[in-house]
Amino acid sequence: MTLMCAGIGIGATSTIAIGKAYCLQTGQIEACRRTITAEEVAHETCRFQQAVLAARQDLKAVREQIPASTPTDICAFIDTHLLMLEDVALVEAPIETIKSQLCNAEWALQLRRNALVKIFDAMDDPYLRTRKDDVDHVVGQIQKHLIGQYDNSVANEDDLKGRIILAQDLTPADTIHMRNRGVAAFVTECGGPMSHTAILARSLGIPAVIGIHRVTQYLQHGELLIMDAEQGVVLADPDERTLQHFQKRVEVEQAHIASLRALVNEPAITADGTDITLMVNIELPEDIEATNDIAAAGVGLYRTEFLYMNREHPPNEEEHLASYRQIVEGLNGIPITIRTLDLGADKEADGCCHDMQPASNPALGLRAIRLCLKEPKLFRPQLRAILRVSVYGPVRIMIPMLSNLQELHTVKSIIDELKRELKQEGHGFDPEIPIGGMIEVPAAALAADSFARHLDFLSIGTNDLIQYALAIDRVDDEVNYLYDPLHPSILRLIQYVIQAGRKRGKPVSMCGEMAGNPLYIPLLLGMGLREFSMQPGSLLEAKRIIRASDIGHLTEQVANLMQHIDEDDISRWIPQLYPVTH
Repeated sequence: MTLMCAGIGIGATSTIAIGKAYCLQTGQIEACRRTITAEEVAHETCRFQQAVLAARQDLKAVREQIPASTPTDICAFIDTHLLMLEDVALVEAPIETIKSQLCNAEWALQLRRNALVKIFDAMDDPYLRTRKDDVDHVVGQIQKHLIGQYDNSVANEDDLKGRIILAQDLTPADTIHMRNRGVAAFVTECGGPMSHTAILARSLGIPAVIGIHRVTQYLQHGELLIMDAEQGVVLADPDERTLQHFQKRVEVEQAHIASLRALVNEPAITADGTDITLMVNIELPEDIEATNDIAAAGVGLYRTEFLYMNREHPPNEEEHLASYRQIVEGLNGIPITIRTLDLGADKEADGCCHDMQPASNPALGLRAIRLCLKEPKLFRPQLRAILRVSVYGPVRIMIPMLSNLQELHTVKSIIDELKRELKQEGHGFDPEIPIGGMIEVPAAALAADSFARHLDFLSIGTNDLIQYALAIDRVDDEVNYLYDPLHPSILRLIQYVIQAGRKRGKPVSMCGEMAGNPLYIPLLLGMGLREFSMQPGSLLEAKRIIRASDIGHLTEQVANLMQHIDEDDISRWIPQLYPVTH
């Protein structure tokens, strides 16, 4: 039997796993409503509070078991859940529901869960949308204690080494437990590339295939499986010939990984002598270690939205500054591009913008720079902090979702005003701090020449550019098959932006997922892209491809491809662009 879905290829380890299946019974607990009397309210409230306390103790026990050598970003998942178990919005609101609706604790918690998930489901940003996983995982912890079915089967299981875990979904606590038990891989029914399981798999270096519906029904506990995370394939009950083939592939992959590590301190220069800039995308201060470990040339995208999460009020200037300074100083002199706030009316980030009405079409609504210009109380403290942190290292400002020049002129006027303020107050800053723009709206791509005249650099955000140009939601299972980076319109837009930057003498980078995909790197090189920004785990493979590539040859090939872009299936031509050594 062969099952296929989205695979999570892991740059730090083998993408192939061979082992026996271990079926883990997981999933959301469905609560039922039970009407209680006024005399039972105190008892139900006590039950709920005790369940919250027990869930908190469970997570603290997991936190204490995490080895000191574990990267801090992994520990942050557990810390986030612990904070949620202290959050009024989750642990006190159900008590009010018990009192007002005279219902049992399980139902009150379920109602609160549904309300919170509804908020996350309305968010446009796919990463933030998947944060509803946090709510489900924490609610699940509490519900297990409420219904008396909580067990530590995962924590106490001693037979997980080398197993391929099959589950509906995995909590961060489960995932960390099983990593410590030596599991070989994960296969889940739920989730996507930005889900907790996918992120943890990448961080922990564990192959995973995410989102195979009903996988726990199709595969049996103890069945021998082969999982290819790169292709998103799971093979069940393989014959001897197939097994030997994949065992050989594991050996080849391990040798390849070792060769990649040897490239850490080698320059990103093509075979014919063209220098390429390889940068990384980061989100948290904890990402600094991974950035330095692979000797990245800089940070091409630092997402700042996490500063606004799980809090009652937006961060002030000093909080912004402290966070940015930690990162800038930790990068030891390599440049960082800080993207200004990219939230919107559809994703309030807790304490931000409570008075705003939900957008009927969030993807096209008040978000990113549109929101920042409407809400200067959010924007100005962040800009002041970015300016101030520029005295500690090379910093660039990047504005997301620009769609017209008036927005850009307004932003630059605000920055000039803040520079005057800071100078009067005696704060230092880089007076020539570069200002760039995200080219992720098709209108901005078509107007790239105009933007290039007024910006210091351009950065192509392919994730949204593709989504907007093709009018599809890339995380919607019903239409995401249409998400095609090789669509002729997308390639023309990318080429136009690169040419506009070259014409105006302004650097152009790419920070979307396309930039880190080995399949597209030779194509982008041939189109003239010289700056790439990607997830840290993708950088060394990108460097390997770049060092084996001939720019002159690729430029000629891609020019020919673009001339025949409407005549054939472009994907058929892409493998021909790969270096011979691939």
